[in-house]
Amino acid sequence: MPSRNILPFGRSHPSQHRDNKNRPSHLDDLTDLDTGHHLRHSTTMDFLHFGSKEKRHSGSAGHITPKNKGSPRIAPAKPARIEIQMESPPCVFYGGPHSSGALFSGQLKLIVTDPEARLLSISMDLKANAVTKKPVAKDCPECLSRTSTLKTWNFITEPTTYDHGSHQFPFSYLLPGHLPATTHCSLVNIDYGLEVKAVTALTDVITHHHPLRVQRALQPSPEKQSVRIFPPTNLTVNVIHAPIIHPIGSFLIQFRMNGVVEKQQNTQTRWRIKKLDWRIDEHTKNISPACPKHWNKVGGEGKGQQHEEMRNIGSDSLKKGWKTDFESVGGGQIELEFPASIRPGSHPVCDVESPTGLVVWHLLIVEIIVAEEHVKNLGQKHAVPTGSARVLRTQFKVLVTERGGLGISWDQEMPPMYEDVPASPPGYVTDYLGEELPTPPDEGLEQMVRD
Repeated sequence: MPSRNILPFGRSHPSQHRDNKNRPSHLDDLTDLDTGHHLRHSTTMDFLHFGSKEKRHSGSAGHITPKNKGSPRIAPAKPARIEIQMESPPCVFYGGPHSSGALFSGQLKLIVTDPEARLLSISMDLKANAVTKKPVAKDCPECLSRTSTLKTWNFITEPTTYDHGSHQFPFSYLLPGHLPATTHCSLVNIDYGLEVKAVTALTDVITHHHPLRVQRALQPSPEKQSVRIFPPTNLTVNVIHAPIIHPIGSFLIQFRMNGVVEKQQNTQTRWRIKKLDWRIDEHTKNISPACPKHWNKVGGEGKGQQHEEMRNIGSDSLKKGWKTDFESVGGGQIELEFPASIRPGSHPVCDVESPTGLVVWHLLIVEIIVAEEHVKNLGQKHAVPTGSARVLRTQFKVLVTERGGLGISWDQEMPPMYEDVPASPPGYVTDYLGEELPTPPDEGLEQMVRD
């Protein structure tokens, strides 16, 4: 393979002159047309580095000695920094979308590290950011992310000088209860944060980001009772479970099956449970909106692409533990009580229903495998399997939410409003026209007067 011509840095190597003896002389010797003096041939890099005091050395043929890199450039220190200290409890919406919201407050701290700092403005924005993981256009930042500003604080609107030390700016805001909680799922991420921007007199920009986690907690409700019928059999399933569950902890499911025995004249047919499986599925649906540049991909303005996913966040299989009674009134019954929970480490997403198109819901699915048995004689204790089996499947909707704990909504712990204060007690009457009221004796007062 022929070697490539390498452009050396600085003066050419002597070996290169020996290799170039056959080159035309007009390329090696140049003459100034104005003065007539003979000029030495130099490479292109000689002209580029003409007048440079730094001496460059060329290495062997095919090798270039790299230039020593200097120390990394350090950004100049800014005259101040910003911190945010929250004073209110965590932001929790108590109740559904009609919640009264969550009230939060805090202090913005401006810490001046120089003897003094002159600032032109200090502003803070409360922003909600939604990042779609399956956008309409993969490389379009407008389709990927949507940001909304919920509140803006302007702490400084004119040039102000601050001395060395800490300076505080209080703030507070009531988050509307219809907003979705902070959500991280496989289709979209919804986050809230405080963005602070301060501009100094030297046009330096000081920024700070403080994440704000928003949660939703539903109050516990009574247990829900559901009845399922499975024709053409006479089997009836009665299930009692908690309608609201939490990411951590377990809940009990009470299960009772009736109509397991069908009696005839001299024989009877009955059903026996062989296996019971339960699982909790998490369903996520999101609509990815398109930016104005990509409306043609979704069919026009205001439309988007819908994506759905489902994953399992908890399951178990039971092969024993139930109580069977074929002699009870009403065709016999089978009773069972078992705990269920969300699998640790599955990172479940709480139920969400956002106007932006994100919906997250959960289903509790129970599958029972029953086998048919036949008893020829009523006095016979052992039944003969018929080989027939059925799979009974039923599902129940459950709500996954954070625990509310001892917290209550902000509107229930605030002092009463002015119009809610009852009327004042009646005033004293100065002119009494009735009979004179007797004065009760006070021995202690009489003793004090005597002394």
